[in-house]
Amino acid sequence: MTHKHQEWARLGAASRLKEIEQERRDILEAFPELKNASGTRADGSPRRTMSAEAKKRMSAGMRRFWAKRKAAAKSAGKSA
Repeated sequence: MTHKHQEWARLGAASRLKEIEQERRDILEAFPELKNASGTRADGSPRRTMSAEAKKRMSAGMRRFWAKRKAAAKSAGKSA
């Protein structure tokens, strides 16, 4: 792609982005409840929730993971 074509593509993309941003503003103006809809993040993606039990299991799993990494690093240091 030539420099001129790249510049045109960039300008076209910038223009389309402005259109999309305006469309988003229009939608949020029409449906303000979508701004901070329960269960979604600011970017609109779904919020993931974990139960207390799931958090405990994940925490225990990460402790085991890091203990193994620490042990592996320690044994690698001794054999070097």
